[in-house]
This record gives sequence, structure tokens and C-alpha cells, in this order.
Amino acid sequence: MFRRTRRLALFSAIAASAVILSACTGTAAPETTAPTGEPDPDATLQVGLVLEPTNLDIRHTSGAALEQILIDNIYEGLISRTQENEIIPRLASDYEVSEDGLTYTFTLNDGITFHSGTALTSADVVASYEAVRTDATLQGNAEFASVASITAPDPTTVQIVLTEPNQNFLFSLTGPAGLVFQAGDTTDLKTAENGTGPFTLTRWNKGSTITFARNEAYWGEPAGVAEVEFQYIPDFTAGVNTALDGGIQVLTAVDPNLASQLESDFTLTTGRTTDKATLAFNNAKAPLDDVRVREALRLAIDHEGLVEAVGAGSTLYGPIPELDPGYEDLSDVISYDPEKAKELLAEAGQEDLELTLTIPSFYGTTVPKVLISDFQKVGVTLDVDSVEFPTWLEDVYTNHDYDLSFVLHVEPRDFGNFANPDYYFGYDNAEVQGLYADALAEVDPDKSAELLAKAARIVSEDHAADWLYNGATITAVSPLVSGFPQDSINSRIDLAGVTVATEK
Repeated sequence: MFRRTRRLALFSAIAASAVILSACTGTAAPETTAPTGEPDPDATLQVGLVLEPTNLDIRHTSGAALEQILIDNIYEGLISRTQENEIIPRLASDYEVSEDGLTYTFTLNDGITFHSGTALTSADVVASYEAVRTDATLQGNAEFASVASITAPDPTTVQIVLTEPNQNFLFSLTGPAGLVFQAGDTTDLKTAENGTGPFTLTRWNKGSTITFARNEAYWGEPAGVAEVEFQYIPDFTAGVNTALDGGIQVLTAVDPNLASQLESDFTLTTGRTTDKATLAFNNAKAPLDDVRVREALRLAIDHEGLVEAVGAGSTLYGPIPELDPGYEDLSDVISYDPEKAKELLAEAGQEDLELTLTIPSFYGTTVPKVLISDFQKVGVTLDVDSVEFPTWLEDVYTNHDYDLSFVLHVEPRDFGNFANPDYYFGYDNAEVQGLYADALAEVDPDKSAELLAKAARIVSEDHAADWLYNGATITAVSPLVSGFPQDSINSRIDLAGVTVATEK
């Protein structure tokens, strides 16, 4: 049996810790922002984001835009994760996992209340998780497939028993599946909330801003600012202009080509992510069902040149990024070799191949332009179909009607997509599926990671997709702001430990 414990005071320290990691050159020295004055507890933190949620119902709606702002700020789970994807307690003061990996026992912290003022008990946890387990419309239902029972032995204890070991189960509890809601609550979660977090929702001006206020009754350390205003600015140039005009103190997802404009007024940080810039191949559709064609396309891509063109990130030659278990440098699998690409295309009878790349329009033109140029050199004509995201979801994700597609897959630990033949990649390999199942069932995390690495190598050697790069996120932070997270902020931004200083 093993136990994990973390004191409440560390939550703010984790949020405030800042380790800057260069996506292109590896780990750099820690860097902190020195505020120009004393932290102002009455300050408003204004943050520029790109993608606005369609609604706020994180129980029924998927998407990084919701998790990014709601998890840890509005809603909390028994456990959470750090910027480096390490699992830590949250609503639970500690937890134990039995040696056979089947029984999880959580002990709740004292004094937790929902924003409604109602005290949280283990019964709320049981009700929340039972709903996820039994309701297929709730986010995380599939992740609870191996849950046999969820019980509350007493008001401060929750016990979850699995039918079989699941190495990913704890990690799944750090996402929407593990969030705790008030039992019997009738709040309309599409437009309102009732969480336990350090902030409450005060207003949502759709198409513009979402505003949080400090939860003065928070059970843990109080938030460092009185208010947070998220401004949604989908245009990268407009985001830079807003920052330079003083409209925001933090701009996330800075376009690398525009970053130099912010250098004199902001601290620019580069953070690691689990963002996998994936060139999807429709493995179930000719001619992409031919491994020679898929390999040829990968050989045609100058990955280092593409990373340089994008301006931030690092090469990634397999489906598992550095922050996830099972990562291995797979650069030995593929290289930049246009001549070999031509030979493979000729061998496959595809010398004059014409393909269409379906890409959501908000990704811009940099990646398509590089791919058009690289493919042209090996005799492949690439047509680009830039579509709105709902269209991409319908045509590509749902109907699998595409040749090639490009999406930034930001979710951590999502290797299971390649073990799912029904996923839009259309990749079906029984050995990979078996290795993934074994990795989940393995109680020892190191042995599980070894199995994942083996499966990932097979996926790359099958050329099931191409991973153009591992994304890095550039964030511009005002000198007045301290403690803003730097890694993994595309998937969540824990703001409890962030402060804004008064100007001298």
C-alpha cells in the first residue's frame, strides 16, 4: 500500500513556483518575475486567452477551454496535478492505494464548503462519482468503466474499488471525471457554477470576457488577487496590441513571430506542454492505408525546418510527449529523406499523388505552407481545406471524411487514441491495443511506462500519423505579476497563487 500526503500551504506554492523550460533546448535555469511593488490583495488580474468555451458545463462538455480556467479555480477534485503533471492531493488531505491496485481510499480535508455555503462531505463525492460511473453523457464516464463501487465509510472518507488495476485511474481523477459537485444541486452549469475552488464566477460576457472573484470563504489559502478577468482574443495581433495598450497583464499563446514586440514591456516565458501537433493520416482510407505512403509523407517533412518556421516547440517523432509516461526519443524511426520518400511513393504506385489537408482555420497558414512545399518536392500535391472548428468536428472527427488533417492534441496521457480503432485516425493494431491494455493493468508505474514506450515505438514505426512538433507555449507576463504558471497552461491555469503588485 502506498500513501500520498500534501499540506494545504503547498497548494499556493505549487501554483506560484515558476520553472522556465525551453522547448527547443531543454531545461533552462529557473526564472522569476520580480514585481515592482507590494502585492495588492484588491488587484484584478487580466489574462488574454484565445479559445472561449461554448458553455461552462464541464460535466457534459469536453474541451481544453473549459478545463483551462475551471479546474482548480472554480471546481476541485479529490486530487489534482502540478504543471509537470505530477499528481497531488487537493480536496483530499491524503490517499492510499492498495498493493493490488484495486482499492483507493481518500481522506477529506476539514472545513470545505461549496460556493453555496453548504459543507462538503464524502456523500457529495460519492454522488458525483456515481453519476460519472453510471451516466454515459458525463465527461469521464469511459474512464470509470473499471469502477466496481464508490462508498463513504464515514463523512470524511471515500473508498473506490476497481474491478481491475488501472494505471491511469488516479490521473483521470485530476480531470473533469474527478471533480466534486454538490449532491442534489440544481445549478444550471452552462451559465453558472457551484464549486469549492478559490474563485467564484461573477459574470460572463459571451464573446468577450469571463470574470472570477476571490472566494472569501475558501477552505484553503485565499487567492492572491480579488478578481480575475479572462479576455478572449482569438486574433494574435489583436492580443499583442491589447497587451501593449495595458488592457491585459498576461497574454497566453503568444505568436512566436510577434513575441519580439512584447520583450521590452513583458517577461516572455516558454513552457513545456503535452501539445502534440499531429498530422493525422486516415489509416482506413486509400492511399493512406498503405504504410509505404504514410512513411513517404513523413520522410518528406523537414521537421527541424518546420519547428523553426513555427517559432516555438521541439521535434517529436512519436505519440508520447516528454511530460507523459512512456516518452522515448524516437528520432531514429524517421528522418528527412526526400529521395527515399520518392522511392516509396513510386513503389506504391503513387508518383502523382494528390491529397487534401483539412485544418481548423484558427491554426493559421504556417504549417500548411511548410507541408505544401515539402510535399511538392517529392511529387505530392497538397490541397488545403481550411474549415471552421465545428465543421472539422463533423467531417473529420465524427465522420472520418478526410485524407490528412492537422490538430494540436493538447490532452495529456492520450496515447489510448492509437489503441482505439474507432478513433478518427482509423489505426488498428492488435499488438498496440494489447500493450496499452497491459500498461493500464500494470500496478508498477515504471513497468507501465515501459509498456507504453514499446507501444509508442510500434505506432511510430507503423507511421500511423506524423507528429510535426511538441508545442511550446509562450506567455507574456507583466513585471507586476508574480507566480503565473508557465508549463501545461494550455490544459489548465491554477491562479490561486498569482499576485499583482502595485506600481511604484
